Amino acid sequence: MNSNQSLKNIAIAFIFFDLSLILYAIVFNTPIWLLNTQVAFISSLFITIGTFLSYKKNIEGRLSNLEISKQLNNDRDKIDEIDDPYDLYTEYEEIPEEELTPEKIKEIISDEKSKVKKNSFKNTIFSATGFLSVYRVLGYGTLILGFFALNNNKLFLPIAFIIGLAIVPIGVLASKLLYKNKSFE
Repeated sequence: MNSNQSLKNIAIAFIFFDLSLILYAIVFNTPIWLLNTQVAFISSLFITIGTFLSYKKNIEGRLSNLEISKQLNNDRDKIDEIDDPYDLYTEYEEIPEEELTPEKIKEIISDEKSKVKKNSFKNTIFSATGFLSVYRVLGYGTLILGFFALNNNKLFLPIAFIIGLAIVPIGVLASKLLYKNKSFE
């Protein structure tokens, strides 16, 4: 099943759970309860969509950088790329034991530590676009504004709000469980 079908299944689960909650709120609760659930659901949905879009953009950027680096680093032939696509078995120059002094070992360790620090800083910068995206900020802004609007107008019902927030994770979980069961048929 492709990602479009998976997204379609998730959307169907969201719609099903939200319509069920709307029907429940209309029949058994007040309009204020319905308002709380819908404000929370819409905010949660915006956050989830924003997260998906920002991380999708982040991954696409990393993949394009990977392709560019592969094009620049063409010192390996096609057979090497097929046999070792991730360059795991490249031979490194071994240092004879008699040349390994404590100072040399400290130098090697500090070089490796600096490489790790550079890579972790680089990963932090690349992933910052995922958690600081405009889409996510707008989603969280919607959540905060919705909460304060309900609270300031004395319409906030915590249980209804939490249930509205729970629709998105429950919908994703239900669609994944449903997809998993269908794949074995």
